[in-house]
Amino acid sequence: MLPWEHIGKGSAPDGTVLELRRRGREYLILAAGYDLMSSEDDVSSRALANLGCAHLDARVPARVLVGGLGMGFTLRAALDGVGPSACVEVAELVPVVAEWNRGLLSELAGKPLDDERAVLHLEDVGARIRRAQSAYHAILLDVDNGPDALAHADNQALYSQLGVKEAWSALVPGGVFGVWSFSDDKPFTARLGRQGFRVEVHRMSASRKGRGRYHYVWVARRPTLSSPA
Repeated sequence: MLPWEHIGKGSAPDGTVLELRRRGREYLILAAGYDLMSSEDDVSSRALANLGCAHLDARVPARVLVGGLGMGFTLRAALDGVGPSACVEVAELVPVVAEWNRGLLSELAGKPLDDERAVLHLEDVGARIRRAQSAYHAILLDVDNGPDALAHADNQALYSQLGVKEAWSALVPGGVFGVWSFSDDKPFTARLGRQGFRVEVHRMSASRKGRGRYHYVWVARRPTLSSPA
C-alpha cells in the first residue's frame, strides 16, 4: 500500500492543527492528528445536500447556507440541487481549507467555488446563523464529526438547544436544517423535536462500496405557518 504524503498544513482559530495528506488518488484532512474527512467518504457529504435541498423548487431563488467547506462535496451537491437564480453561501472558519479547495482539492468536487452562485464567507457558521432571521431555505451543517464526536470544542454550541433554536429562527417557514454526523445521537434528535422540527434521521454507508461503517444525516424541517408544529 502506498504511504501517506504530507502536502499541506494550517491552523484553526482555536489552535487546532489541520493537515492535508494524499495517498494515490485519496485525500485526507486531519484535525489534531485525527481523521476529519476523506475524499473516499463523499457519499454522505453529498447526501446531506441532496436530502437538505430536496424540498426546493428550482424556479424559486432559494438561499442556502452550508456550514463547513470541507472538500467541497456538500457545496457541489447543493449547487446541483438549486436553480440558476439561487445563492449558496458557505461559511468556512479555516482560511487554509478554502486555499486547498481553490488549489490542491479543486478538481475533487468540480470546482464549486468557481460557480457564480457560490459565496464564500471566511467566518464561523454559527455567527451567520445567529445574525439571520427567516433568511435561509436550507442550512446544511458539515462542520465537524457531528454532535457527539467533536473535533473542535467550540462547535458544541451549534448542536445545543440554543443552537437548534437559532437555526430555527434563521430558516424560513418550511425550511430545512440538515446536519451530517459520524455517528447517531439520540439526544440531538430530541433537541430538534423539542424545538418543533419535524425530524428524519438517515443512516447511510460511509463507503462508496456500500459496506463498513455508517454516517448519519438529520433532515429537520421547520413547519410552514399553516402547519401545526
